[in-house]
Amino acid sequence: MVRAEHARGQEHRPVLQFAAPPAFGKTSRTRGQKTILLMPLPSRQALLALFLVFTTLWFGTLDQRKLIRPDEGRYAEIAREMALSGDFVTPRLNGLKYFEKPPLQYWATALAFRSFGEAHWVARLWPALTGFLALLLVGYTAHTLWGAAAGIIAFALLGSMSWQVVNSHFLSLDMGLAAFLTLALCAFLLAQAPQRNPVWRRRWMLAAWIGMALAMLSKGLVGLVIPGASLLLYTIVQRDWALWKRLEVARGLPLFLLIVAPWFVLCARVNPEFAHFFFVHEHFERYLTAAHRREGAWHYFLPLLAAGVLPWLPHLLIYGWRFWPRTPEDRSRFSADHLLGIWAGFILVFFSASSSKLPSYILPMFPALALLLARQLQLSTGHALGVLSLPLVALGLAGVILAEEATSQSKPDAPLSLYQAYVPWIESAGLSLAVGALVAMMFALRDRVVASVLALAGGGMLAATLVALGHDALSPAKSAYHLVREIEAKHGPIAPEIPFYSVETYDQTLPFYLKRTLTLVNYRDEFALGLEQEPEKGLASFAEFAALWPQHARAYALVQTDRYGVLQREQLPHRVLASNARFTIIARP
Repeated sequence: MVRAEHARGQEHRPVLQFAAPPAFGKTSRTRGQKTILLMPLPSRQALLALFLVFTTLWFGTLDQRKLIRPDEGRYAEIAREMALSGDFVTPRLNGLKYFEKPPLQYWATALAFRSFGEAHWVARLWPALTGFLALLLVGYTAHTLWGAAAGIIAFALLGSMSWQVVNSHFLSLDMGLAAFLTLALCAFLLAQAPQRNPVWRRRWMLAAWIGMALAMLSKGLVGLVIPGASLLLYTIVQRDWALWKRLEVARGLPLFLLIVAPWFVLCARVNPEFAHFFFVHEHFERYLTAAHRREGAWHYFLPLLAAGVLPWLPHLLIYGWRFWPRTPEDRSRFSADHLLGIWAGFILVFFSASSSKLPSYILPMFPALALLLARQLQLSTGHALGVLSLPLVALGLAGVILAEEATSQSKPDAPLSLYQAYVPWIESAGLSLAVGALVAMMFALRDRVVASVLALAGGGMLAATLVALGHDALSPAKSAYHLVREIEAKHGPIAPEIPFYSVETYDQTLPFYLKRTLTLVNYRDEFALGLEQEPEKGLASFAEFAALWPQHARAYALVQTDRYGVLQREQLPHRVLASNARFTIIARP
């Protein structure tokens, strides 16, 4: 229950009076003889100013980094080729059929390329937009269910979690998946609110079906598995099977199929090889076998979760035990806390059990954790928040002091000088976190809980942004941008009609910056299916390449720098156009 009050004769400052329910249907919280907890909020003007600054920082940094291999180059290039060809049914990478993932993000980015051009910020626009959508959904859900303070806190929590910030500014498919799963989760929670009318609940339940459909179009069956398994586990734990009667299946399932089915059916008709590859190879074999060479220990995601939830790790460790209400009354009604806890726990266990692991797989956990933490922090005392800010001050200062340790990560293909250029960014990030935690402590000592949360969120969000921006210092080792620009500066653009070979290697970012595809030589990897369907688009052996190369009046080739000696031993006529520690680009004559 939330109410704004103003003290007579004092400055008009909004004060929230609420008793946040531990479960749906309870509108007050008793503490002795009192059911009121006062929490001062920043003014609307201050909140609006903070929101504008946050939004500017969120979207204003998208163009500041080069695309890096492998994911950013891969997904930018698929969308570029789709925009160029106009074929929105069959995704292609380097001109070859590519069915590893569904096309929703490819469609969105291809249309953005057609509208705004092939810039870095356009390539990253979809993850940034969907990541921001997740923040709005979480904030709105918490505001609707638990009050204005909870809404502000939930938005700030998710908007500053380092994994949410970084993945919203990194071009991959995981943020789109996480955002639409967040839509499914939040819409389902809103649909269960008993104080709302049936029309409200029906509309939000249908929105949950839309979220699952868009999640499936973003990354496949996981868009159904996570919501379905979470709901099943919840009903087993709560013994609330009646919940399934409120899912609006009669309306929701046709709506889901209307959104999802057309592309899958059409793609399978045009490409008979699609269904087996997508559903069997990319789902069951990926999960059950090590065929994709992405194994990891059972605890693979635990350090990623700890780092990803920063700056809220101390709060998660302290308040985590409260996520599971244990009273009989809590088990007698729909419990948002139970569902959120099961959702986050299932994602962690499900992907930990997989034979294929990548860091961003657990991204859909973070919105649920933000909602759970918001429930607790809105009831926290200023003293508690102040104490929890202390380790973050220490962590930020440690980042400043130990930033030079980043140089220990240098490798032959990523020289020491690049990591030395990254150090000031890490130092700035550590300082931002420390300052944000100190300001949060100052507000906490004055019992300004929301202001304390916003201060720490600001420091955390800025720290994560600086770490991401500074990573561009490593781009000479992780992106073909610099090689291409060096060639263009010396020799002009490479004409698309001239043959360009990729010899026993492939750089995911090179086709995007060249604005053309390459001919693969003795290289299959993720192109195996595409080369099986169109073998004429590649060369099966180095010998074929060696025989063709002298016949060209003009041609180009990409080779790994440590394999460059093979060209010299074969005495293939060439000259070096550009080179770095990893790749060398040559030309004929």
